Amino acid sequence: MTRRLQAVLHRRPGLRLTGLLTPALVWLGLFYIAPLALLLATAFFRTNSFTGRIVYDFSTDNVVDVLTTPEYLLTAGRTVGVAVGVTLLCALLALPLATYMALVAGPRSRPVLLALVLTPLWASYLVKVYAWRVLLVPEGGLLGAASPGYGWTAVVLTLTYLWLPYMVLPVYAGISSMRGSFLEATADLGARPWTSFRTVVLPMLAPAIAAGSVFTFSLSLGDYITVQLVGGTHQMLGNLVYSTFSVDLPFAAAVAVLPLLVMAAYLLTIRRTGALSRL
Repeated sequence: MTRRLQAVLHRRPGLRLTGLLTPALVWLGLFYIAPLALLLATAFFRTNSFTGRIVYDFSTDNVVDVLTTPEYLLTAGRTVGVAVGVTLLCALLALPLATYMALVAGPRSRPVLLALVLTPLWASYLVKVYAWRVLLVPEGGLLGAASPGYGWTAVVLTLTYLWLPYMVLPVYAGISSMRGSFLEATADLGARPWTSFRTVVLPMLAPAIAAGSVFTFSLSLGDYITVQLVGGTHQMLGNLVYSTFSVDLPFAAAVAVLPLLVMAAYLLTIRRTGALSRL
């Protein structure tokens, strides 16, 4: 029986491929796409103000309210601004670090540096956020007078620390895959190191930076714990969803549509750079 099955699969590669992909596709459909579709569908229902139960009558009131209310749009803009700031700061920090790791560091120290970059990912998310909360405390913090206190600066700094490895790794891989002949050719033509980096390395690293930005941007866009712990009373979209889903699930689902739309627009924007093929 086993030999017959192997013979059939050998003669029919399409059937073999289908057998390999079916479990993964079923898992993706049942545990990812289906819950997301149900979430989006819930946005078009409403909550009975007296009983608090969901009324399954189709209505666009929640979606229209979220997309037209200035307060919610301001929260969305604030969230996108934080995500963009974290992404830019991660890129600025990752470029010199990844360049040193790939081009300057020796063969023995390179794995050590890579391990140091990955080590924070092994620690608990909450432990890292609380550690930054101690660092950034306005009165008597470990940073002393240099502490910016709680607020948006603290949120951007903390999220940058959390997501920096997701930017370093793609940039490091991009630099490692570059051919040394390109840099040697620019040096032979008399270009200085900064000129070579600006005219050769950066353009070739654009897809890698864009690939890393997918992680830093999306993770910052949906974060809400960091804002609660070090951001003071300000809200992002994640906080708005968290504070309303237990009392008005359809409205929370409508708010959740905003980051989905922002992320879809972002992915469509960077698709031309070839970044998605590097993920």
